Amino acid sequence: QVQVVESGGGLVQAGASLRLSCAASGSIFSINAMGWYRQAPGKQRELVALITSGGRQNYADSVKGRFTISAISRENAKNTMYLQMNSLKPEDTAVYYCKAVDIVPPREYWGQGTQVTVSS
Repeated sequence: QVQVVESGGGLVQAGASLRLSCAASGSIFSINAMGWYRQAPGKQRELVALITSGGRQNYADSVKGRFTISAISRENAKNTMYLQMNSLKPEDTAVYYCKAVDIVPPREYWGQGTQVTVSS
């Protein structure tokens, strides 16, 4: 089993920055990717950014150039990863979820989410 915990959300004004943190613990040995997703009220959950253990990154078009996902760091029996969000816009307001992708067995683990609210 893998436990995923996010932190770092909050209320900010447009143009500000936030950094979200995600930590995966437990049976993390075969985790090969971690990513951020978000869900705004009344909308489907969507990919924000994803990174593989090999460093390959994927971003939603709406956040390219503004958001940066860090490499996955393994330390003290945890996988840690960050999302640096700059030049935040009101449309970035959502609950942000971290996902850890396991390959043995193939399974996805989700955190409980952290709220990001950007005021205009």
